[in-house]
Parts: sequence; structure tokens; C-alpha cells
Amino acid sequence: MTDNKPDVTRDWQATQGQKSSATRLRIFAALCWLVAIGAEIAGIVLLYRHKFDQGNLPLLIGLLVGIAVFAIAGSMLWKAANRHDPARASDTARFFFQNQLGAIITLIAFLPLVFLILTDKNMDPKTKKVAGGVGAALAVLATAMGISYEPPSVEQYTQDMQACATQIKSGQPTTACSPDVAEQAQAIAADSGAIAAATKNADNPNGQDVVYWIAPENGAKKSDTPHVFHLCAGVSPLNGKTVNSGSVTEAYAQNATRITKQIAMEQKQCGFTVTQ
Repeated sequence: MTDNKPDVTRDWQATQGQKSSATRLRIFAALCWLVAIGAEIAGIVLLYRHKFDQGNLPLLIGLLVGIAVFAIAGSMLWKAANRHDPARASDTARFFFQNQLGAIITLIAFLPLVFLILTDKNMDPKTKKVAGGVGAALAVLATAMGISYEPPSVEQYTQDMQACATQIKSGQPTTACSPDVAEQAQAIAADSGAIAAATKNADNPNGQDVVYWIAPENGAKKSDTPHVFHLCAGVSPLNGKTVNSGSVTEAYAQNATRITKQIAMEQKQCGFTVTQ
């Protein structure tokens, strides 16, 4: 049986459920954008067939409104998908295009048709003025609604996840625990509780929130060498290794992916009370 629960590694990761939701939303967004562009193509074809030379203004306005409605709907669905599965801010190009795709598609769906309306020499001047003005206004509105002004990012979610975990552990109000980061934050808090329970002794009856893990070697990136974290620096898996130490949250923020499975052995080696 496959465990779909994500590892909480150096960065926040979308869960399987979040990825599935994002995929569905992006499919629906793409369908909306296809309808918008299809309406644009229909309008261009009708323009070339001179269907608006002497009237049919309601039909042209209807096409423009339809393009706006489906373009905006696609943008809203796409933004919702990005909240479930955001891009990394450090990947500048992808971050920009993933978050501003709604505005880009909206421009594609509007500009050619609006340009042709405004430059059509055969169209009735009144129809051109009204349709051109409505088209330009709708294009501005739909594009503005397609822009992601404060786009989410993996980096932001990572910070929120760690803040959420800290709030859970300390019993504070969980103001940072949005649905997007709560599951991973709860994993950090659960491991923190397990560490505290495993590290109790006479001097520290409440346990501790300090763990030890193998540091990256030879300048490797933190996420390149994932490790478990341990109860003390003297356990056998850490012999001869360069060791980092810190809280469970700090361990997750670097390259330690989970708590050791050899808690009883490490309790003996570290001098803590063995959990029965």
C-alpha cells in the first residue's frame, strides 16, 4: 500500500490531494479559455464576412461579453489552482508565467478582435465606436482580474508551515495554519511531541526540542542529502559524521526528513528514559 502522505522536507510540498485539485482546476480553466478564444475566432470570422458592417451590434457585444466572462472564469480557476500547488519564486520565469497566465490569455482572447473592430473600414461608425469602447473596457477589466497581485509561492508556504508548526507546539492561536500548510505543520508538531516524550530524564522532565542530523557534505545543497534526525549527537548512526543540531522545525527546514525509527535504541545510547 502506497503512503501518499508527503515528506516535510526542506520546502513545503503539495499533498497528493492538493495536486489533484490543482489539476482539475487547471483543466476547467483551460476549457474556459478555449471557449473565450473560440468566441474571439467566431467574432473575427464574422468581421471578415462583413456581418457587422450595417448592424448586428447586440451580437458583437454578446461575443465580447462572452469572451470576458469565460476569460475571467478561467483566471479565477487558475488562481485557485495556484493556491493549491504554487510555483517557486526562485524559478523566476515559471513563477511569472504560472501566476500571470490568466492575464496573458485574456490579452490573447481580446486584443486581435478589438484591434480588428477599431480598424475595420467597412463597419458602421456607431457600431465601431460602441463595440470598440465596450471591447476595450472589457479587455482592461478581464486582464486586471487575471493578474495575480500577491501570488503564492513554495517559499511563502514553507515559512507559513514553520510558523504554523511553532504555533501548534506552543499552544498559540494558529493564525498561520491555512489549509494549504496545516497538514505538514501538524507533522512537524507531532514529531516535536515524539522527541519531547523520548528525551525526558531527571534533569529535563518535560523533554527537549533539540535534534541532531547529518550535515550536507562537500557543499551539497541541503535538499540533496536528506536524513533522519536523532535524539543526541552520540548515537551510533552519527558516529564520524558532521552533525547539525536544532529544533525539529529547523531540522525540517534543512535536510532532515523524519524522526528516527530507532527511538528505543537511541534513548539508551543518549541516557534518556526508555519509553515502555
